[in-house]
Amino acid sequence: MSELNNRYDFVYLFDVKDGNPNGDPDAGNLPRIDAETGMGLVTDVCLKRKVRNYVQVTKGLSDRYDIFIKEKAVLDSMVKKAYENDLVKECKDEAKQKSTAKMLLCDSYYDIRTFGAVIATKGKQDQVRGPVQMTFARSIEPITQMEHSITRMAVTREEDVAKEKTMGRKNTVPYGLYLCHGFVSANLARQTGFSEEDLQLFWDALKNMFDQDRSAARGLMSAQKLIVFKHNSILGNAPANKLFDLVRVKRTSEEVARDFSDYAVTINRDKLPEHVSVEELL
Repeated sequence: MSELNNRYDFVYLFDVKDGNPNGDPDAGNLPRIDAETGMGLVTDVCLKRKVRNYVQVTKGLSDRYDIFIKEKAVLDSMVKKAYENDLVKECKDEAKQKSTAKMLLCDSYYDIRTFGAVIATKGKQDQVRGPVQMTFARSIEPITQMEHSITRMAVTREEDVAKEKTMGRKNTVPYGLYLCHGFVSANLARQTGFSEEDLQLFWDALKNMFDQDRSAARGLMSAQKLIVFKHNSILGNAPANKLFDLVRVKRTSEEVARDFSDYAVTINRDKLPEHVSVEELL
């Protein structure tokens, strides 16, 4: 595995058509929204879930690429398994046991060494700081929350056959373009064992994860742009916010936006700081 020797900051753009990119359980599963501005929101947790799902599909929970936070996972059991390893048992003190078990967990689970984790198992509490972090994604313009009535032809119970059709609701955004910021720390990567190969898998996930996560509820979701700023040092050569300011997303159409082609994405390369390069991976 190749050690990560560069800090990265990135801008990720994706859109949704006639779907719900991230329902809010506190608002009847309506698409998440900033109540003050009307901008749509997608949580970092939602995006990380899709990355996990992509890795799970492409790597099949193989060695080093198992997923810690997955459906029906019993976290205590997985932590206990790490502590039962001979390398941990050979440790003389509790602190050494914890650090060894933590490295075993990082080596086994892709999402731990990527995003970090809080280990809450009784008597084995610990925390792993992940090198890859993402912000909430925010829509470029205010979104419209749509509610649609739907009907179901079938019934659940035999005694309900003679009743009227069941009515339901479906929530969508007609169109929304969302922007997310992300960060990759080479310093933290060295602590978790996150490698260049792991980073490439992460980029692949951002580019392809929506194609492995289709559902009727989410409509058409597509990755549109992945702009990566690469520093030539471990700690970085410029503040992330200054780099993000170089990326501009502007409307090119006077009509109501319904497609990514209604926007133009530009990068002010003339003001790129020294020792920082930029690449469009998508």
